[in-house]
Amino acid sequence: MDAATIMLLAVVVVLVLLVTFAMWVVFRNLPFTDGDVFRASRLSRGNRLFPTQVAVTPSSVVHYTPHWFGAHEHSIHLAHVASVRVDSRVLFADVVIETTGGSGSIRCTGHHKSDAARMKAIIEQRQSEYYRPEAPLTPAS
Repeated sequence: MDAATIMLLAVVVVLVLLVTFAMWVVFRNLPFTDGDVFRASRLSRGNRLFPTQVAVTPSSVVHYTPHWFGAHEHSIHLAHVASVRVDSRVLFADVVIETTGGSGSIRCTGHHKSDAARMKAIIEQRQSEYYRPEAPLTPAS
């Protein structure tokens, strides 16, 4: 093998590794579930490579942080959400979801302000739906 072939082979190997790395990062950042999923901005601190995600389901709030291998997931049932606080910064907002006890609170940093406000509104709406009493059954006449 001559030097040009070895150089070409090295460039191909580096390109394959870079494409593999890029695909891995893209794959790890896909929404982890269906529904209302909010992803933190990559421009915020701590969210550069694998931004944290928050899903608000009809029964719970899930904080999901992907890692190189695996992920960290923290779930709080809506019945245990005590409060939702939005701390706005210059560019982004932090969302703090306090619990009524047991597990620690969820702190999500680096969300767009509109996403943070929407997240809070959805959580409060889902809590209202959860605690809304069912209409009494009326006998058919």
